[in-house]
Amino acid sequence: MNAPVSNDIALRIGLAARELPETTPAVLLNVLEDIIGLPPTPAKLKKVSVKHLKTACDGKLAEFSMAELKEAAAYLRGEKNIDFDDGDLPKPVAYVEGDMPESIRVALSSNSGESLDGHFGSCTRFLIYQVSASEIRLIDVRTGTTDSDDTEDKMAARADAVKDCQLLYVVSIGGPAAAKVVRRNVHPIKRPTGGEASQLLADLQESLKGSPAPWLAKVMGQNAEDRVRFELEEADA
Repeated sequence: MNAPVSNDIALRIGLAARELPETTPAVLLNVLEDIIGLPPTPAKLKKVSVKHLKTACDGKLAEFSMAELKEAAAYLRGEKNIDFDDGDLPKPVAYVEGDMPESIRVALSSNSGESLDGHFGSCTRFLIYQVSASEIRLIDVRTGTTDSDDTEDKMAARADAVKDCQLLYVVSIGGPAAAKVVRRNVHPIKRPTGGEASQLLADLQESLKGSPAPWLAKVMGQNAEDRVRFELEEADA
């Protein structure tokens, strides 16, 4: 029987897996077994390279970008860590339904502060904002975690965490996960370069003023007649 993995090593593997969307720590541990053998130790993990991760287990992680694998390798080697005290965790402001008429609810996948910098399947939290033409308010911070090790269950839990939102901003999201989000009537928007929530939501806020684009009007619950009017106006512009 293999020796138990220390808390420090388990943390490294968990953080590394988070950089590889929809990859569980168990899957990554299987890859590490192919690279360095079990149990993983700090000395062994120091030798893990991007090339190792790319080619191990017949290329099980080959679909990921070099940037994603580089971040994962840095966590495995102990070169990066995360402050779980969450000193930069933004504080929500009280909100009661009806506080902000004609507003929409927007989720952002985040790992730090009020930044859009997370993959849907691995971000540490979802920042939930209420946005109207005159106000942007952070109303909640959610994790979307589950005790299940099943990838399907994990993605479903994350989708459920944002199911009361109309829009979801992510750095990336896989097809099956996106389907789960859409089935909950949430419109996912990919922004691969990320950004600060303040700027992204300010841009969205501008779109809410006047006549929103047809897709946004639909998200906001405008009726079909109004959406057709918006489409005709845009066609004439």
